[in-house]
Amino acid sequence: MRLAVDKFNQIALELLDELINCANPCCSNVKELMVEIRNADQTDQAGIEAQRGRVEQLKAALAACSENAAKRLLSVADYLVEKSVWIVGGDGWAYDIGYGGLDHVIASGKNVNLLVLDTEVYSNTGGQASKATPMGAVAQFAAGGKVMPKKDLGMMAMSYGTCYVASVALSNPSQVVKTFLEAEAFDGPSLILAYSHCIAHGINMTTAIDENRKAVACGHWPLYRFNPELAAQGKNPLILDSKVPTMTFEEYALGENRYRVLKKNNPEAAAELMKRANEWTARRFTLYEQLAQMSYGPETEKK
Repeated sequence: MRLAVDKFNQIALELLDELINCANPCCSNVKELMVEIRNADQTDQAGIEAQRGRVEQLKAALAACSENAAKRLLSVADYLVEKSVWIVGGDGWAYDIGYGGLDHVIASGKNVNLLVLDTEVYSNTGGQASKATPMGAVAQFAAGGKVMPKKDLGMMAMSYGTCYVASVALSNPSQVVKTFLEAEAFDGPSLILAYSHCIAHGINMTTAIDENRKAVACGHWPLYRFNPELAAQGKNPLILDSKVPTMTFEEYALGENRYRVLKKNNPEAAAELMKRANEWTARRFTLYEQLAQMSYGPETEKK
């Protein structure tokens, strides 16, 4: 989709250049408008809306023009307006079975936005464990509690250094809005990981936002934004929006049936997994804190 949009835009610009140099009155009468379209700043929403209005004027003029290039441009003129491309999927796709495709999109460097609705389990196909399933959680194929920690997809994407990466939760709506605006404005791939409560978690879905809040408060779901544009300015690209954890992973986890069921069926195994999960969660949050506090730019090079 992104490559197709870019190709149509390229064709439209080539036809526009041809018509700018055309002597036919139907072209010369709107030459100034075409030049404005050619040089339009579409880096923000206001610029895009203004361009959309100019393109509508151009299409009206092209409809009355007999030039072959005008007829061809009319069919692709809408691609002179900046297009936004979003890919939306779940954690089973993003972390697991479709990770190779997601990684390919990130590595392409193209202006594509990826939104991952992370329920931490294959929700649509019966609740099987995915690589996003946390340690200690019970799911199909992990009846004894998942023994490996959750894959850190955000950290993997950040390692490219060229992808906008963020982690969001509905318990902090202002951070969600800020993140989507930044991702949309970033000229390159962006990846947003969104904590998505699910009936498979074994919770009261009417109080699901409280579970979002607890996941953030214990450090299991750190809120952050990684913007490569800040690195280009000599600033740390990682902004940690979460505060220091105020509760343990276990305190959060035992409020959900996907964790409680193991404690009921196998208390010893549950205790061991919870101990490991508490340590892993705290260790990972500390790593994010340290990365967010690092110095960037010329001063770092001198040191």
